[in-house]
Amino acid sequence: MVALRLVVLAAALPRCFAKVVDFGKAGATPDHSSLATERANGALLNASLASLQPGDTLVIPNATYHVMGGIVGRKLKDVVIRIDGTLKFSTRADDWPRTGDGNDAGVMACTRWDALDNVTFTSSGLGTLDGQGAAWWGFPGVGYLEVGENRPRLFHADGGPRDVLVENLRFVNSPYWTFFFDGVENLEVRNCHVDARRSASATTHDLYELTAFNTDGYDVTGRNVWIHDSSVWTQDDAVCVKDGSRDMVFERIEASGFGLTIGSIGGTTVKNITFRDVYSPNPYKGIYLKFRSDGGAVEDVTFENVKLQSPEQWPIWIGPAQQSDSGNPCAAHPCSLCWPTDPWATCAAPVATYRNILLKNVSIDSPKNSLGVILGNASSPMENVTFHDVVATNLNDDGHWREAQYLCEGVASGYATGKTNVVPPCFEDRTDK
Repeated sequence: MVALRLVVLAAALPRCFAKVVDFGKAGATPDHSSLATERANGALLNASLASLQPGDTLVIPNATYHVMGGIVGRKLKDVVIRIDGTLKFSTRADDWPRTGDGNDAGVMACTRWDALDNVTFTSSGLGTLDGQGAAWWGFPGVGYLEVGENRPRLFHADGGPRDVLVENLRFVNSPYWTFFFDGVENLEVRNCHVDARRSASATTHDLYELTAFNTDGYDVTGRNVWIHDSSVWTQDDAVCVKDGSRDMVFERIEASGFGLTIGSIGGTTVKNITFRDVYSPNPYKGIYLKFRSDGGAVEDVTFENVKLQSPEQWPIWIGPAQQSDSGNPCAAHPCSLCWPTDPWATCAAPVATYRNILLKNVSIDSPKNSLGVILGNASSPMENVTFHDVVATNLNDDGHWREAQYLCEGVASGYATGKTNVVPPCFEDRTDK
């Protein structure tokens, strides 16, 4: 009995001596954006994170703190990080910390979290991480050619993070991908909001807004992920499930960007993914599944109760990744961004597997183009793709595929059921008529 009491007491010790680290009281300077202040605040934040022990809480008070990038939290366990104010990251790209010498070396993330274990990111109100991305996006239409993709992510976790809760936070104008958890096990995100746009009042993804390239919203790989009751407006994938992921649910989300996305996938299996109760106003793409290379599978995927309002490009795309990984925006990797408008552009479907894909109770209102692209490879045609109650209203009959509304190829078994009112031409029509 005495030995048991000693064990219990030892287990309680970290909690008994838990401390609160107040970033403001530790000497951080608010409301000042000189380079010296950014560097001092950044160094203090890194030191504060390094001091955390199990049971501790780090508090960012309700003020605006300008910080240099390269904030790193390593092997944090059983801690809380409470961001009540704003962390505003430097716009001084030439002074940004890098992984090597010279401006061609890779930039460090705004914040990077390595090997988290039972960590909560929260706020007593709605804390903000502001990446001030316009300084990195550059001049519209030219910035990508100048900077490419060597830009900092805003919130990046890797090294096998597990048991993480992220809540009550805003992620604004990331220079590059906004929120990326890589290889996570057990992640919940709730009441969080991603916003990346050149004009704060923008309500569409026009050519000007789209030059805020690669500002993905919620990107995840791993398993057991639940993102809910949140929002995202961005100029790339709004929510993106990446390679090797499984067992994820995304629900009660307002999302607009390049789609509710799975991919791009190459050589791995993605399985058991659900999107439901999603409202998407003026998305560029709506539902977007994509392979970048041969091999791999995407299977057991459901999109349920999804409303796509006034999609600007493709409401539904199941097929190859439409992207360029070079300085030529029309290069096909594997499907050109210029396809099908440019008659010289190409779009090839990788040899990969789509299986058991269900779209259920999906409404598409006032699309600005045709309804979409369903493009599999003849060597590995799609299996068991079902559209149940996929209802489109106020159609654009002048889109790329005219009355057919879909390009539909490479499907071994596709079914339209319920009240689906435009049947893809390569599907079997089982609708209620």
